[in-house]
Amino acid sequence: MNLAVNHDTMKDEDVATLYRDGIVGKKAAFSRQFAEAMREDMMTAFWAAIQRPGGAVGRGPRRWYVEIHPENFGGFVELTTHPWFVKMCTEVLGPDYKIVEIGFDTPFQGAKNQPWHRDFPSPKDSYEDKRITSLAFNLTGVDVTEDMGPFEVAPGTQFLDGREWKHEMFPEKEIWPQFAEKGVKKYPQMGDISCRSALTVHRGTAHPSPISRPVLVIGVDAPGAGHDALHDMMVTRDFYDALPAQVRDHLVCSVVDELIPPTQKHDIEGLVMGTE
Repeated sequence: MNLAVNHDTMKDEDVATLYRDGIVGKKAAFSRQFAEAMREDMMTAFWAAIQRPGGAVGRGPRRWYVEIHPENFGGFVELTTHPWFVKMCTEVLGPDYKIVEIGFDTPFQGAKNQPWHRDFPSPKDSYEDKRITSLAFNLTGVDVTEDMGPFEVAPGTQFLDGREWKHEMFPEKEIWPQFAEKGVKKYPQMGDISCRSALTVHRGTAHPSPISRPVLVIGVDAPGAGHDALHDMMVTRDFYDALPAQVRDHLVCSVVDELIPPTQKHDIEGLVMGTE
Protein backbone atom coordinates (compact mmCIF):
# COMPACT_ATOMS: atom_id res chain seq x y z
CA MET A 1 0.00 0.00 0.00
CA ASN A 2 1.43 3.35 -1.05
CA LEU A 3 0.20 6.06 1.30
CA ALA A 4 0.78 9.74 0.76
CA VAL A 5 2.02 10.47 4.26
CA ASN A 6 5.63 10.12 5.34
CA HIS A 7 5.17 10.44 9.09
CA ASP A 8 8.87 11.05 9.63
CA THR A 9 8.60 14.41 7.85
CA MET A 10 5.11 15.51 8.88
CA LYS A 11 4.71 19.22 9.53
CA ASP A 12 1.05 19.36 10.55
CA GLU A 13 0.79 19.33 14.35
CA ASP A 14 -2.50 17.39 14.49
CA VAL A 15 -1.22 14.68 12.15
CA ALA A 16 1.99 14.44 14.17
CA THR A 17 -0.05 14.11 17.39
CA LEU A 18 -2.14 11.36 15.82
CA TYR A 19 0.99 9.41 14.84
CA ARG A 20 2.51 9.90 18.30
CA ASP A 21 -0.55 9.22 20.48
CA GLY A 22 -2.95 7.38 18.17
CA ILE A 23 -5.62 10.02 18.83
CA VAL A 24 -6.09 13.76 18.37
CA GLY A 25 -9.03 16.11 18.83
CA LYS A 26 -10.36 19.47 17.75
CA LYS A 27 -12.41 21.47 20.23
CA ALA A 28 -15.63 23.20 19.16
CA ALA A 29 -15.40 22.10 15.53
CA PHE A 30 -19.21 22.20 15.37
CA SER A 31 -21.93 24.15 17.16
CA ARG A 32 -23.84 22.78 20.12
CA GLN A 33 -26.97 22.96 17.96
CA PHE A 34 -25.28 20.60 15.49
CA ALA A 35 -24.48 18.17 18.31
CA GLU A 36 -28.01 18.37 19.73
CA ALA A 37 -29.53 17.52 16.32
CA MET A 38 -26.99 14.71 15.94
CA ARG A 39 -28.02 13.27 19.31
CA GLU A 40 -31.68 13.31 18.26
CA ASP A 41 -30.82 11.48 15.03
CA MET A 42 -28.81 8.88 16.93
CA MET A 43 -31.47 8.18 19.55
CA THR A 44 -34.23 8.00 16.93
CA ALA A 45 -32.14 5.48 15.02
CA PHE A 46 -31.38 3.54 18.21
CA TRP A 47 -34.99 3.00 19.23
CA ALA A 48 -35.81 1.84 15.71
CA ALA A 49 -32.76 -0.46 15.48
CA ILE A 50 -33.20 -2.13 18.85
CA GLN A 51 -36.62 -3.43 17.76
CA ARG A 52 -35.46 -5.35 14.68
CA PRO A 53 -33.25 -8.44 14.48
CA GLY A 54 -29.63 -7.50 13.78
CA GLY A 55 -30.36 -3.78 14.02
CA ALA A 56 -28.10 -3.25 17.04
CA VAL A 57 -25.17 -5.30 18.29
CA GLY A 58 -24.08 -5.64 21.90
CA ARG A 59 -20.71 -4.21 22.84
CA GLY A 60 -21.05 -5.21 26.49
CA PRO A 61 -23.85 -5.06 29.09
CA ARG A 62 -26.14 -2.07 28.46
CA ARG A 63 -23.98 -0.95 25.55
CA TRP A 64 -24.90 -1.16 21.86
CA TYR A 65 -23.53 -0.24 18.47
CA VAL A 66 -25.85 0.76 15.62
CA GLU A 67 -24.93 1.42 12.02
CA ILE A 68 -26.98 3.92 10.05
CA HIS A 69 -27.12 5.12 6.47
CA PRO A 70 -25.80 8.62 5.66
CA GLU A 71 -29.34 9.87 5.04
CA ASN A 72 -30.25 9.02 8.65
CA PHE A 73 -27.82 11.68 9.90
CA GLY A 74 -28.83 15.21 8.99
CA GLY A 75 -25.31 16.55 9.50
CA PHE A 76 -23.54 14.06 7.25
CA VAL A 77 -22.49 16.53 4.57
CA GLU A 78 -21.49 19.21 7.07
CA LEU A 79 -19.29 16.71 8.91
CA THR A 80 -17.63 15.13 5.88
CA THR A 81 -16.85 18.49 4.28
CA HIS A 82 -15.49 20.06 7.45
CA PRO A 83 -11.95 21.32 6.75
CA TRP A 84 -10.45 19.45 9.71
CA PHE A 85 -12.09 16.16 8.73
CA VAL A 86 -10.92 16.55 5.12
CA LYS A 87 -7.41 17.54 6.21
CA MET A 88 -6.97 14.57 8.51
CA CYS A 89 -8.30 12.12 5.94
CA THR A 90 -6.21 13.52 3.11
CA GLU A 91 -2.94 13.93 4.97
CA VAL A 92 -3.10 10.59 6.79
CA LEU A 93 -4.83 8.31 4.27
CA GLY A 94 -4.08 10.07 1.00
CA PRO A 95 -6.29 11.97 -1.48
CA ASP A 96 -8.30 8.87 -2.42
CA TYR A 97 -9.56 8.10 1.10
CA LYS A 98 -12.77 6.07 1.41
CA ILE A 99 -15.65 6.79 3.82
CA VAL A 100 -16.82 3.27 4.70
CA GLU A 101 -18.84 3.47 7.93
CA ILE A 102 -21.26 5.64 9.87
CA GLY A 103 -22.79 4.52 13.13
CA PHE A 104 -22.84 5.21 16.84
CA ASP A 105 -22.01 3.61 20.15
CA THR A 106 -24.51 4.05 23.00
CA PRO A 107 -23.78 3.08 26.61
CA PHE A 108 -26.64 3.34 29.10
CA GLN A 109 -26.78 3.22 32.89
CA GLY A 110 -25.26 -0.06 34.03
CA ALA A 111 -22.70 -0.41 31.24
CA LYS A 112 -19.50 -2.04 32.54
CA ASN A 113 -15.82 -1.53 31.81
CA GLN A 114 -14.97 -3.07 28.47
CA PRO A 115 -11.83 -5.19 28.06
CA TRP A 116 -8.91 -3.32 26.57
CA HIS A 117 -9.05 -3.86 22.81
CA ARG A 118 -8.58 -2.50 19.32
CA ASP A 119 -11.33 -2.54 16.72
CA PHE A 120 -9.73 -4.93 14.24
CA PRO A 121 -6.41 -6.73 13.69
CA SER A 122 -3.40 -4.66 12.74
CA PRO A 123 -2.25 -4.84 9.12
CA LYS A 124 1.40 -5.26 8.25
CA ASP A 125 1.49 -1.61 7.10
CA SER A 126 0.90 -0.61 10.72
CA TYR A 127 2.83 -3.08 12.88
CA GLU A 128 5.87 -3.15 10.54
CA ASP A 129 5.85 0.09 8.56
CA LYS A 130 4.27 2.26 11.31
CA ARG A 131 1.59 3.69 9.03
CA ILE A 132 -2.04 4.46 9.78
CA THR A 133 -4.34 3.02 7.13
CA SER A 134 -7.74 3.73 8.67
CA LEU A 135 -9.28 6.39 10.89
CA ALA A 136 -12.25 6.59 13.25
CA PHE A 137 -13.79 10.01 13.86
CA ASN A 138 -15.93 10.40 17.00
CA LEU A 139 -18.42 13.13 17.94
CA THR A 140 -20.19 13.11 21.30
CA GLY A 141 -23.90 13.74 21.69
CA VAL A 142 -23.50 14.97 25.29
CA ASP A 143 -21.04 16.84 27.48
CA VAL A 144 -19.17 13.87 28.93
CA THR A 145 -18.69 13.68 32.70
CA GLU A 146 -16.93 11.12 34.89
CA ASP A 147 -20.12 9.14 35.58
CA MET A 148 -20.94 8.77 31.86
CA GLY A 149 -18.44 5.99 31.20
CA PRO A 150 -15.86 8.12 29.39
CA PHE A 151 -13.82 6.59 26.58
CA GLU A 152 -10.36 5.59 27.82
CA VAL A 153 -7.40 5.27 25.48
CA ALA A 154 -3.82 4.06 25.93
CA PRO A 155 -1.82 6.59 23.86
CA GLY A 156 0.98 5.32 21.66
CA THR A 157 -0.34 1.75 21.34
CA GLN A 158 -1.53 1.97 17.73
CA PHE A 159 1.60 0.35 16.29
CA LEU A 160 1.86 -2.59 18.70
CA ASP A 161 1.97 -5.87 16.79
CA GLY A 162 -0.88 -7.66 18.56
CA ARG A 163 -0.85 -10.79 16.40
CA GLU A 164 -0.50 -12.94 19.52
CA TRP A 165 -3.60 -11.41 21.14
CA LYS A 166 -6.99 -13.12 21.07
CA HIS A 167 -8.50 -12.47 17.63
CA GLU A 168 -5.43 -10.18 17.23
CA MET A 169 -7.52 -7.53 19.02
CA PHE A 170 -7.72 -8.38 22.73
CA PRO A 171 -4.54 -8.29 24.85
CA GLU A 172 -4.22 -10.92 27.56
CA LYS A 173 -5.73 -9.82 30.86
CA GLU A 174 -2.32 -10.20 32.51
CA ILE A 175 -0.98 -7.20 30.59
CA TRP A 176 -4.03 -4.93 31.06
CA PRO A 177 -2.18 -3.01 33.80
CA GLN A 178 0.26 -1.81 31.13
CA PHE A 179 -2.62 -0.16 29.27
CA ALA A 180 -4.28 1.09 32.45
CA GLU A 181 -1.02 2.80 33.42
CA LYS A 182 -1.03 4.66 30.10
CA GLY A 183 -4.80 5.13 30.09
CA VAL A 184 -6.29 8.59 29.59
CA LYS A 185 -10.02 9.19 29.92
CA LYS A 186 -11.56 11.61 27.44
CA TYR A 187 -14.21 14.18 28.37
CA PRO A 188 -15.31 15.76 25.07
CA GLN A 189 -17.99 18.42 24.97
CA MET A 190 -20.76 18.81 22.45
CA GLY A 191 -19.29 20.12 19.19
CA ASP A 192 -15.86 18.53 19.68
CA ILE A 193 -14.51 15.95 17.22
CA SER A 194 -11.71 13.43 17.64
CA CYS A 195 -9.73 11.38 15.15
CA ARG A 196 -7.99 8.15 16.10
CA SER A 197 -6.47 5.02 14.76
CA ALA A 198 -8.90 2.20 15.56
CA LEU A 199 -5.76 0.20 16.44
CA THR A 200 -5.01 2.41 19.44
CA VAL A 201 -5.88 0.22 22.43
CA HIS A 202 -8.92 1.58 24.23
CA ARG A 203 -12.08 0.73 26.19
CA GLY A 204 -15.39 2.18 27.26
CA THR A 205 -15.64 2.54 31.04
CA ALA A 206 -18.39 1.90 33.59
CA HIS A 207 -21.48 4.10 33.18
CA PRO A 208 -23.49 4.70 36.39
CA SER A 209 -25.19 7.85 35.05
CA PRO A 210 -28.90 7.71 34.10
CA ILE A 211 -27.97 9.80 31.03
CA SER A 212 -26.94 7.79 27.98
CA ARG A 213 -23.77 8.79 26.09
CA PRO A 214 -24.27 8.32 22.33
CA VAL A 215 -21.18 8.96 20.24
CA LEU A 216 -21.11 9.10 16.45
CA VAL A 217 -18.49 7.08 14.56
CA ILE A 218 -17.31 7.78 11.02
CA GLY A 219 -14.91 5.17 9.63
CA VAL A 220 -12.50 6.12 6.84
CA ASP A 221 -9.99 3.89 5.02
CA ALA A 222 -6.95 4.35 2.85
CA PRO A 223 -7.39 2.62 -0.52
CA GLY A 224 -7.03 -1.12 -0.07
CA ALA A 225 -7.49 -1.18 3.71
CA GLY A 226 -10.55 -3.36 3.17
CA HIS A 227 -12.86 -2.46 6.04
CA ASP A 228 -15.71 -1.58 3.69
CA ALA A 229 -16.46 -5.34 3.68
CA LEU A 230 -17.60 -4.98 7.30
CA HIS A 231 -20.24 -2.41 6.37
CA ASP A 232 -23.03 -1.91 3.88
CA MET A 233 -23.89 1.75 3.48
CA MET A 234 -26.75 2.68 1.17
CA VAL A 235 -28.02 5.96 -0.20
CA THR A 236 -30.97 6.79 -2.43
CA ARG A 237 -30.32 8.14 -5.91
CA ASP A 238 -31.67 11.61 -5.06
CA PHE A 239 -29.46 11.86 -1.97
CA TYR A 240 -26.41 10.63 -3.87
CA ASP A 241 -26.93 13.04 -6.76
CA ALA A 242 -27.29 15.96 -4.33
CA LEU A 243 -24.01 15.22 -2.54
CA PRO A 244 -21.13 17.57 -3.25
CA ALA A 245 -18.38 15.88 -5.25
CA GLN A 246 -16.07 16.37 -2.26
CA VAL A 247 -18.21 13.78 -0.42
CA ARG A 248 -19.57 11.64 -3.26
CA ASP A 249 -16.11 10.85 -4.65
CA HIS A 250 -15.05 9.33 -1.32
CA LEU A 251 -18.21 7.49 -0.28
CA VAL A 252 -18.28 3.69 -0.51
CA CYS A 253 -21.98 2.83 -0.76
CA SER A 254 -24.74 1.24 -2.77
CA VAL A 255 -27.13 3.56 -4.60
CA VAL A 256 -30.67 2.19 -4.24
CA ASP A 257 -34.27 3.14 -4.91
CA GLU A 258 -35.26 2.50 -1.29
CA LEU A 259 -33.17 2.20 1.85
CA ILE A 260 -33.09 -1.13 3.66
CA PRO A 261 -32.36 -0.84 7.40
CA PRO A 262 -28.74 -1.93 7.94
CA THR A 263 -27.86 -5.20 9.62
CA GLN A 264 -24.79 -4.99 11.79
CA LYS A 265 -21.84 -6.93 10.32
CA HIS A 266 -18.98 -5.71 12.54
CA ASP A 267 -19.77 -7.84 15.57
CA ILE A 268 -16.83 -7.74 18.00
CA GLU A 269 -17.32 -10.98 19.92
CA GLY A 270 -14.93 -10.13 22.74
CA LEU A 271 -16.98 -7.09 23.78
CA VAL A 272 -20.26 -8.89 24.44
CA MET A 273 -19.41 -9.35 28.13
CA GLY A 274 -18.21 -6.51 30.33
CA THR A 275 -15.18 -7.02 32.53
CA GLU A 276 -16.66 -5.93 35.82
